[in-house]
Amino acid sequence: MAPGNSSRNFSAPEAQNGSVAEKPAPHTNVIMPSLFSIICFLGIMGNLIVIFTIVKKKKLRCKQTVPDIFIFNLSIVDLLFLLGMPFLIHQLLGNGSWYFGAPLCTIITALDTNSQITSTNILTVMTLDRYLATVYPLKSTYVRTPCVAALVICLVWLLSFLTIIPVWMYAGLMPLEDGTVRCALLLPNPETDIYWFTLYQFMLAFAVPLVIICVVYFKILQHMATTVVPLPQRSLRVRTKKVTRMAVAICSAFFICWAPFYILQLVHLGIDTPSLAFFYAYNFAISLGYANSCLNPFLYIALSETFKRQFLVAIRPAKEPCRNSSSANNNSMTEASVCLKLAPESTQQTQFQEDFSPRSLPVTVGVH
Repeated sequence: MAPGNSSRNFSAPEAQNGSVAEKPAPHTNVIMPSLFSIICFLGIMGNLIVIFTIVKKKKLRCKQTVPDIFIFNLSIVDLLFLLGMPFLIHQLLGNGSWYFGAPLCTIITALDTNSQITSTNILTVMTLDRYLATVYPLKSTYVRTPCVAALVICLVWLLSFLTIIPVWMYAGLMPLEDGTVRCALLLPNPETDIYWFTLYQFMLAFAVPLVIICVVYFKILQHMATTVVPLPQRSLRVRTKKVTRMAVAICSAFFICWAPFYILQLVHLGIDTPSLAFFYAYNFAISLGYANSCLNPFLYIALSETFKRQFLVAIRPAKEPCRNSSSANNNSMTEASVCLKLAPESTQQTQFQEDFSPRSLPVTVGVH
């Protein structure tokens, strides 16, 4: 697939007319497949752990929270994205040739593009949710519920499928000079369509979400810096800051990982024959994009003590049904999102169970 002609370059860069610019570098037969295999394995295992933890929590009769819904869907998106990597590895080993037929080419290409757009849309929605939780913690209580979150996620998936209609229409097999075929987007007028498609993808999956997220987080930080919270809510404010810092870290990781890919997509529009240096840089940018889907689960574990305890409960479930605990003084503000069988010495840790509260502390994370 050529840069600009598809969501991923599965082989050597191609000129804008669809011809192969140069033979793939030898390193693609060893280094890149090995790197992608490591990313694929770690990413799939990490996201399966996240999905298992949330599903197991539900089976233990723990109440599902808004962050649970967001994190679960982001993990599903990342998992679908990473499941396309074996085809990428096969193409790298086969110098770009595709041996799996036209229908699978269309499905893999569409899922690849849809995962990218869906993850950015979920990330944007969760950022807006963080804004409501931080700026309007009381007024937004009736809006920020698991039911509303599930409805919003369904709309996000539907919108993402609609926005990739061009991919469903034009993904297909492109014949090569050596008699093999390559999976690519067969645009009607490649010399002109490549420009609008690249800009369409850049604006929809990167630029617009980036602007929205940056503006919203600026408003959040501005509010947190200027608002004086009463003493009884000081602990709530501290936890909100922790979750917000985690959300900023995950959002930053997403855009740092994907910025090189989209920058090179735009640069390729002005290059007729990509150089070997461009080929190296482009494949490195692709690996960064996939690495983001691999990185997300480990960010959850590293930055959230609550998620760690959720995972421990999932692999060592308590014999008694889980029950969400909330304080009598602030039960209108917070609910426990992780259910633990508390030992006598762990009573003081119950305050940490509210890190992923559906009402007061939703977490913003990034996927893809």
